[in-house]
Amino acid sequence: MSSSTVGVGADDLVTGEAVALDLPHAGIGLRLASGLLDLLVGYGLLYGLQLAVGFLIGGADDAIQAAVSIAVVIVAWVAVPTTFETLTRGKTLGHLAVGLRTVRDDAGPIGFRHALTRALLGVIELYSCAGVPALICAGVSQRGKRLGDLLAGTYVVRDRHRISLPPPVQMPPHLASWARTADVAPLPDQLAVALRQFVARAATFTPEVREQLGQRLLEETRPYVAPAPPEGNHPEYVLMAVLAERRSRDAARLEREDALRARILPPDPTA
Repeated sequence: MSSSTVGVGADDLVTGEAVALDLPHAGIGLRLASGLLDLLVGYGLLYGLQLAVGFLIGGADDAIQAAVSIAVVIVAWVAVPTTFETLTRGKTLGHLAVGLRTVRDDAGPIGFRHALTRALLGVIELYSCAGVPALICAGVSQRGKRLGDLLAGTYVVRDRHRISLPPPVQMPPHLASWARTADVAPLPDQLAVALRQFVARAATFTPEVREQLGQRLLEETRPYVAPAPPEGNHPEYVLMAVLAERRSRDAARLEREDALRARILPPDPTA
């Protein structure tokens, strides 16, 4: 494994501060409670629709009753959950009760396609098989995914979890002049996150691991920085200088873009 992947996965959401937002997936207990509530709602809706339809077409022939029964199942277990989850951007009634939300693998909100895929698979793994396949799959999946999540490219997170961002990396004073004049190319997301997390967690490593990781990350960072940092500096100081300068330049760029946008675009009347 390359050291640039230390502490960050391919599906992590990366911010401009080189911080991977690892939205915590819901545990089996919360998923089970949410699923049971959704099952009760689904069976209750099916039973209510069957009573209403039976009252309306009680005298119809067997073929019509069979077709209507299939339509009722589709409405209760597919159409209604898909519509509700699409409108709420990833919430079922069970999710609302226990504080969960379904998101895409990149942590973005789901759409109609994701909700429909989850609902279609839910007919089989939740209602037809009493949730056993979903429970087994969630138990062995890295993010607690059921089969519908695997096919739709989604997972369930704790919606009421607060995300706390670490403080920005400070510029080492003795490297400030070098960093201001250096040409720092954009770092790959995984490398930038690896640097950020290494600097934040360096004190928790053993001296040997800390030294090895620092040297490896510095070697991976050298191709993106010119001229080379002054000799004799500890790798951690150089990495901190690169991160701090990268953040400073990104902030200045965003300010310039905002100023240009304000000059060119008319004011938003709804602001």
